[in-house]
Amino acid sequence: MRIAILDDYQRVALASADWTALDAAEVTPFHAHIADTADLVAELRPFDVIVAMRERTPFTAERIRLLPGLRLLVTTGMANASIDLAAADAAGVTVCGTRGSAGATPELTWALILALVRHVPEEDRRIRAGGWQQTVGFGLRGRTLGVVGLGTIGRRVAAVGLAFGMEVLGWSQNLSPAVAAEAGVSPVGKDELFAVSDVITVHYKLSERSAGLIGARELGLMKPTAFLVNTSRGPIVDEDALLASLHAGAIAGAALDVYDEEPLPGGHPLRVAPRTVLTPHVGYVTDDGYRAFYGDAVEDIAAFAAGRPVRVLGTGPR
Repeated sequence: MRIAILDDYQRVALASADWTALDAAEVTPFHAHIADTADLVAELRPFDVIVAMRERTPFTAERIRLLPGLRLLVTTGMANASIDLAAADAAGVTVCGTRGSAGATPELTWALILALVRHVPEEDRRIRAGGWQQTVGFGLRGRTLGVVGLGTIGRRVAAVGLAFGMEVLGWSQNLSPAVAAEAGVSPVGKDELFAVSDVITVHYKLSERSAGLIGARELGLMKPTAFLVNTSRGPIVDEDALLASLHAGAIAGAALDVYDEEPLPGGHPLRVAPRTVLTPHVGYVTDDGYRAFYGDAVEDIAAFAAGRPVRVLGTGPR
């Protein structure tokens, strides 16, 4: 069995699980992202198993068609919007998922919020250059946190906001008042959340319905002293509208871990946008998360080889 591990940016995939449990398997990690379809297919054609890290490398119908030897595609996590499951099914490719670390993204969310409102990157750069304090931090106690999407991650983020002494508001298209009450969150309309919140954090599943969910209108409702944080998916926030708001000083700042195009191109305007904190989609990137991802990937491959696939996402052969 020939196994390809894609987008092993940190070169830790082999050390994060016991790949020797897969008898006689040849495991090859790819450390650099391969964006071009022709280049990707040329590299992957010899492999019958591919392990994909989240949505870093999309598997479209075209790419699956161009990999006729592919038998098993493992994605880290139990959902991957960048894999065409119907195309995989039609090609006889089994798609399996893995567990992960539920606490990783909420932790990064709060790292970004605190870095943003307390100007941590700016003051870090200044002190390294020989300077001293110049900014005034934005205190959180008594302020209002707006959580867009109150699923598992949103509720964990809300709990920290409550611990900081913030009033926490929540909105989603189908938010249950009972779920909000259980989380200690006040359910409000979308416009109210954007108009009154001091910090707005996005935890929404990307779909055709949620793409562009936060655009010029929503950003225009925000107070000029308010901050926006997105650790969910890039297309949920209109990048052009966000850039316009930042350059106009219409909002106080933004912290982003996700983008429309990833990796973010070198010359992208967000890289030089004012009042921003940027991280390279590391919300799920933790040591325990990687051990869960790759450990389960090994289990998935072993189970498939034994004819008893587990954690199947597609409807290919079992």
